[in-house]
Amino acid sequence: MRPDSSDRIALRGLTVRGFHGVFDFERREGQDFVIDVDLELDLRPAAASDDVKDTVHYGELAEGLAAVVSGEPVDLIETLAQRLADVCLADERVRAATVTVHKPHAPIPLQFADVAVVIRRERS
Repeated sequence: MRPDSSDRIALRGLTVRGFHGVFDFERREGQDFVIDVDLELDLRPAAASDDVKDTVHYGELAEGLAAVVSGEPVDLIETLAQRLADVCLADERVRAATVTVHKPHAPIPLQFADVAVVIRRERS
């Protein structure tokens, strides 16, 4: 049976302090990053069993993502997004993950609402 490609788990607005960026002051002072993820997977087994072991535990997912954001600094949020996608795809049930890394306090000398990188990675 073909898995339903419309099944998703979404986690929005995970806010974690990180020390990422190309400037020394970003690495020194840090800033909040906001993470959104969408996981594509078949949710029928979890719906049938009503058991968390049959799905991605979003609390554990959030902890894993937060550990990456608060962990080893990188220059680019593109690199950070890839590392977060790797966390999402570590669960074999996840067929694809879309990761958005928002950097709302990016050092841009103009007024702006948000800057973000969005990537989508599929299991090969």
